[in-house]
Amino acid sequence: MFICEKRPARGSRGMAVTNHPLASAAAAEVLLEGGNAIDAAVTAFFALSVVEPMMVGPLGGGVAHIRLADGRHTIIDALGTAPRKARADMYKPVSTELARRREVEGRVNEFGPLACAVPGALAGWCLALERYGTITLTRAVEPAIRYAARGFAATDYLVDCVTDTAKDLARDGELAAMFLPGGKPLAKGTRVMRSETAESLRLIAEMGPRALYGGPIGEKLVAYMAKNGGLIDEGDLAAYKPVEREPVRGNYRGVEIVGAPPPSSAGVHIAQMLNLLEGYDMKALGFASPDATHLLAEVMRIAFADRAVATADPAFVDVPVARIISKEYAAERRAKIRMDLTQDWGPGLASGEKACTTHVSVADAFGNVVASTQTLNGVFGACVAIPGTGLIANDYMHNFDPHPGNALSIAPGKRVYTSMAPTIAIRDGKPIFALGLPGALRIFPSAMQAIVNMVDHSMSPQEAAEAPRVWTEGGVLELEPGIPEATAQALAARGHKIQRVKRVAGGMGIVAFEPDGTMTGAACWRADGTPVGISGGLARPGVRFTV
Repeated sequence: MFICEKRPARGSRGMAVTNHPLASAAAAEVLLEGGNAIDAAVTAFFALSVVEPMMVGPLGGGVAHIRLADGRHTIIDALGTAPRKARADMYKPVSTELARRREVEGRVNEFGPLACAVPGALAGWCLALERYGTITLTRAVEPAIRYAARGFAATDYLVDCVTDTAKDLARDGELAAMFLPGGKPLAKGTRVMRSETAESLRLIAEMGPRALYGGPIGEKLVAYMAKNGGLIDEGDLAAYKPVEREPVRGNYRGVEIVGAPPPSSAGVHIAQMLNLLEGYDMKALGFASPDATHLLAEVMRIAFADRAVATADPAFVDVPVARIISKEYAAERRAKIRMDLTQDWGPGLASGEKACTTHVSVADAFGNVVASTQTLNGVFGACVAIPGTGLIANDYMHNFDPHPGNALSIAPGKRVYTSMAPTIAIRDGKPIFALGLPGALRIFPSAMQAIVNMVDHSMSPQEAAEAPRVWTEGGVLELEPGIPEATAQALAARGHKIQRVKRVAGGMGIVAFEPDGTMTGAACWRADGTPVGISGGLARPGVRFTV
């Protein structure tokens, strides 16, 4: 039905899958030196901050899912937080329609200083390395400094992102100079030099997270905010701390699905959607058939309806995790699904309100696995480069609901909610695959589809990563080109509003663990994803070479 455009990598002693070849090379370099998966993942994210600047950086945030060699799982939540001066009514919303709910006057929650939340990425990376890594921060940052100082070639993917956001990039003089030379998007193959970024990375290598949280980079960030009407101040940076959380665990046809908990909605609602699908024979229905695709759309709509009222920062909202992921709740909701007609789904839960992105999947020879998704939120974040740093600011405030009084509304110090889905699947106590991807609201439904593709449809990791996707939040049903036209027509007859799109979400990275002890790495056509597998190893002990 579809042809894979990329080829997987195989290895027995390590696998690194990132969304840029140079970042995968940096991660593999660390693995080859004897570092572990956590070392490689952190190294990859520093490198991606340089070579995939539209997606990730120290001034962003993210979620890391780590499975240690002894079987323990931990989630490092380094998502951004609303500044202390933020208010629930700080923006002026323009609509209550679902598709336009986050739009505000002047788009100030998307672009410019008012869009910036307190960054958490750097703190999260450093925490992961300090607690679970084996190399120094200086070593982890070294490839990124090298790429920034020497330059790297712009890919089609980078050029396309620059072209799509050119109007917004043009508002910032530093970003325009870097990515819009002569007022036009840089050409493919152009050597991109990031000397100021290299200097900031050197400061980070020397000072650690203090470079931002109380040091010279933070001072420049705060000065920019004060001068341009932003809210982040020294107190916000001093107060920021990443949080380690216990994962959410679901079960789908005998496979344990381990994911990130709130404020990430992924772990909770992937488990919920899979519970709903478990009542159907998805394998018999067939991939991309009208019935199978209709069910995918309906369970997405149910999940998004519940997510809107119940999934947010658990420090502010009482999230009923156990209820959402229970088989009993799935049975209640499933009983109302109609196979002949799509429906407008409301939440099945009461509100619990009390008060663009990249992904890395890495596994090492010791048994450690990392699936981590990190972001600036939108493409190029707030489209603001902090002067004198070469670092791009996030637009995390766009994730909040600008309407007061809801679970996802703004509150001082509140962590942004996210759709990030760094997921690890376990069978008989052993990991069978780790995956994740970028793509905003489309992330966790896309991750769910990959799980269904591998568990139900017996797809290979490469096929699961590249398979055509669908997505809906409750309005139109987006279909990628590979979904058959016959399926599209059958869905339209059931009341779905069909929209053909070039892609749903971004580049997925999968590491699968094969029965023979090898690993398979897969990346899809939707980004510059590149798997690098490691095999071989050092000589047998005691070997002597004689002439």
